Amino acid sequence: MRSVPIPVDTTKLAITCVKAPQPRVLNRDTGEIKTDKNGNTVFEVTVSVEDEFGRIELMKIGTTGEPPITTGDLVTAVGLLGYVWEIAGRWGIAYRASALLPAREAANVADTSLRQRDPGSLKTCQTSSLSGGA
Repeated sequence: MRSVPIPVDTTKLAITCVKAPQPRVLNRDTGEIKTDKNGNTVFEVTVSVEDEFGRIELMKIGTTGEPPITTGDLVTAVGLLGYVWEIAGRWGIAYRASALLPAREAANVADTSLRQRDPGSLKTCQTSSLSGGA
């Protein structure tokens, strides 16, 4: 049975890297490293995730290629998906992201992208939010 990916809404989550990215090991005996369908190394990052109510959980997120994050970085998980799995009566959720970026870098990317689409939009958004309306 193949698991259907479930998109994870990260807008109200604070994600912090607690263990630096490491290649995901498939077989500890042989040292075999997991790769994606294109042969790229899959990295695993352990993060703490805090929701809007202050609940915190540790989770591991897989991503292709080594993410440019280090322990202690606030992280933006781009395209985060959850996959429910079950093996021999045990189950869990595996998480995968298309990218894991430092939050400051992700904010810069979003800011640049927004400026490229509509150079006046940031000024408009900032002005309208400060004035309480449009």
